[in-house]
Amino acid sequence: MPISQWELDLHERRLPRSESRDGDHRNPYQRDKARVLHSAAFRRLQAKTQVLGVGLSDFYRTRLTHSLEAAQIGTGITAQLWNKFPDIAKDLVLDPTLIETICLAHDIGHPPFGHGGEIALNYMMHEHGGFEGNGQTFRIVTQLEPYTADHGMNLCRRSMLGLVKYPNFINTLHTKEAVGPRPQSLRQVKADDWHPPKGLFQCDKSLFDWLLAPLNNDDKQLFMQFTGSTSAHSKTCFKSFDCSIMELADDIAYGIHDLEDAIVMDMVQKAHFIEDVTNPLKALSIPWLSDNIESLTTKLFSHAHHERKNAIGALVNSFITAIEIQKVDGFSHPLLAFNATMPQGFGEALALFKRFVFRKVIRRPDVQLLEYKGQLVVMELFEAFASDPARLLPENTQERWRKAEEAGNGMRVLADYISGMTDEFASRLYSSIFSPKQGGIQDSFHI
Repeated sequence: MPISQWELDLHERRLPRSESRDGDHRNPYQRDKARVLHSAAFRRLQAKTQVLGVGLSDFYRTRLTHSLEAAQIGTGITAQLWNKFPDIAKDLVLDPTLIETICLAHDIGHPPFGHGGEIALNYMMHEHGGFEGNGQTFRIVTQLEPYTADHGMNLCRRSMLGLVKYPNFINTLHTKEAVGPRPQSLRQVKADDWHPPKGLFQCDKSLFDWLLAPLNNDDKQLFMQFTGSTSAHSKTCFKSFDCSIMELADDIAYGIHDLEDAIVMDMVQKAHFIEDVTNPLKALSIPWLSDNIESLTTKLFSHAHHERKNAIGALVNSFITAIEIQKVDGFSHPLLAFNATMPQGFGEALALFKRFVFRKVIRRPDVQLLEYKGQLVVMELFEAFASDPARLLPENTQERWRKAEEAGNGMRVLADYISGMTDEFASRLYSSIFSPKQGGIQDSFHI
């Protein structure tokens, strides 16, 4: 069966392959998966915070294990969609390796210390284009990861498109009224006042333009559409078909798998779960799930490890098998004209799990103290390097900084450098700089 023109366009890379390797019969997505798996940015996820701080225990999830679980869920969703919607899956050339690749890479732009690090970098970059983890992921795959000299991982266009969750620019989506007053001290920065808009960086516009080049003008304009208000940052409205699968996989991994960590560590109580999740879910009358949530709750909080695992697997399966494909009005390009969606009832049920994790785990004072501590570490590192980049940055980063400074974008290189750090590296570097009794030559200073 001949390959269509839109498929050929989406297989393109910014840097065409200059050599062929004998016996290499992989498709473009298999090559992209290898580039993600073997990247330094992906490896660093093993030492970056997911929900709970890295180093407190070797049991719970990091950004790496979360990404692996999201990838497994993503391939499960792909198999279900091929079974339930074979004609659409065939027309869209839905590929399990592609979805796995996107899920594996979706968090590589997140900085150390979870959302505390993201808040910190957005605050320090507020006059220089802001910072947001998904925007940083786009920078890593398109230019920062040294798989190529200047083109990052040089992924094919379809893989890149699947990673763009928010197809517009932070500068466009930013609402001044959504930002709090600038405090006199870094220690007074309130996280709720400095959440970034979710989007790409304006300095990367040429790369985004290349990504969208195969789309017609009407599709481009609609794809970048956003909704806004006077009191909150604007939000983009659309995403590609592949990205919609990745986002569902990410939500399921966050709402169900991250809950497991909290239960095992006795961070949440069964009575609270029954009140906030079990009882509301029963009232939703969702097929199978509402009838079985009481027994699943008992298994979730059981001291028998295998029962908890059984419940986790059953919950994940119920959400995966509910996912459908829906038409998105207004688009002519196949990958924009369809999205994977969760039926309303199941969507409300998953939202109950996500809200429970957010309120009972992420917003816990002890977790927020860790996030605040990481926030300070990142801001003070940024402040130190910004004071004299030509003196303090490692040599390879200095070279990038000088080139960017000539173009008026030197601070972006500082954000690139610090966001690439692991929690442990950032903590050691902070101690080396600011603790009088610490110091010496930093191990592996070149990250």
